[in-house]
Amino acid sequence: MPSEADHLHMARALELARRGQGFVEPNPMVGCLLVREGEVVGEGYHKKFGGPHAERNALKEARDAAQGATAFVTLEPCCHTGKTPPCTEALIKAGIRRVAVGTVDPNPRVSGKGIAALKEAGIEVTTGVMQEEAEALIAPFAKLQKVGRPWVIAKWAMTLDGKIASRTGHSQWISGEKSRALVHELRGRMDAIVVGRKTAEVDDPLLTARPAGQRQATRVVIDTEARLSLESQLVLTAAETPVLLICAETAPAERREALENHRVEVLAIEGKNHEQRLQAALDEMGRRQWTNILVEGGGQLLGSLFDNQAIDEVHAFIAPKLVGGGGASSPIAGAGLDQIPTGKLRDLNVQFLDDDVYVNGRYR
Repeated sequence: MPSEADHLHMARALELARRGQGFVEPNPMVGCLLVREGEVVGEGYHKKFGGPHAERNALKEARDAAQGATAFVTLEPCCHTGKTPPCTEALIKAGIRRVAVGTVDPNPRVSGKGIAALKEAGIEVTTGVMQEEAEALIAPFAKLQKVGRPWVIAKWAMTLDGKIASRTGHSQWISGEKSRALVHELRGRMDAIVVGRKTAEVDDPLLTARPAGQRQATRVVIDTEARLSLESQLVLTAAETPVLLICAETAPAERREALENHRVEVLAIEGKNHEQRLQAALDEMGRRQWTNILVEGGGQLLGSLFDNQAIDEVHAFIAPKLVGGGGASSPIAGAGLDQIPTGKLRDLNVQFLDDDVYVNGRYR
C-alpha cells in the first residue's frame, strides 16, 4: 500500500514529467525521482523524443547514490530496446532496491512486462501510486496506443451569448490579447492544427504558433471538394510550414493538382459521407503518430467531432461581449444531444485572462 511519502515523491515525479510536454511526443511524458534514506539523490524526466528516458537521466544525476534507493517513476519502466536501451536494465544494474510506479504502460510491448522484469531481478515493486494523476498525464499517448488516433483538443473563442462569429461571419477579435497568446502556446505543442474549409476561407488564418513553440504543427484543412483558395495564407506559406488538405476522392483532379503544385499535401480519403471521411482522417493522423491535434473550428467540424464522441479536451475563451443573431454561428453545430447531460468536464480549470473567462477540461 503506497505511503504518504510515496505520494509526496510521486507528485514531484509527475511535476518533472510535465516539463517534457511538447518535446517528447509521440512518446509519453515520464518523470523519475530517486530517494535514498528519505533524501532525494536524483531527478530526471524524458526531455525529448529519441533522447534518454527519465530513469536514465535520474540515474545519471544520482551516480553511486542510486545504490539501494527507491525509484518513483510515473510510468512503468520500459523493457525493450527502441531508440534507447531498456530502462529496467539500467535500474537493475544501478542496484535500485524498490520501484514505485504510477501506472502501467499501455504500450503492448511493455505493459506489465517491465514490472515483471524488475520483480524477477529481486526488486520490490509498488504499483498504482497516484495512478489517476499518472494516467491523466499520459492520456494522449494511451489513446494513440489503444485506439490508434490522436488526442483531439477543441478550441474556440466565443461571446457571452455563445457566438463564434456575427451573422456576417465577422469574428476578429472576440477574445483579448492574453487569450490569443495562450492559444499560440497551445499551438506550439501540437502535431496538427485543424480547421474546416469555411473557417480557412472566412478567417484566412496562418494557424502557426507565434512565437514558435516546441513543435511545428502541420496545418490541416478538411475540404471535401479541395476548394481552398490558392491565394490563402495557408497555401502561400505551405513551402515554409506544412499544409495537409484532406478531401474526398470525388474532389476535382485539377483542384488537387493545383494545390499540390503550391506545395500543399493533398490526401483523398475514402468514405461515402462526411462522417466516414472524418473517421478515416483521424485514423490517418494516428498512422502518422500524431499525438495531439488542436481543432480550431468551425462549428460544423466541431459538431461532427462532438456527434462522433471524438473530442477529448476543450479550451474555451469566453469574452464579455454580445453579438446576437439567430444566424450567427455557435462553437458546436451538428445534431447535438437530445438532453442536457448530467456529467461535466473533468479536471476542470477556470481562470480570468484580463476580461475573458478561460475554461478548459477533459470531455471524456
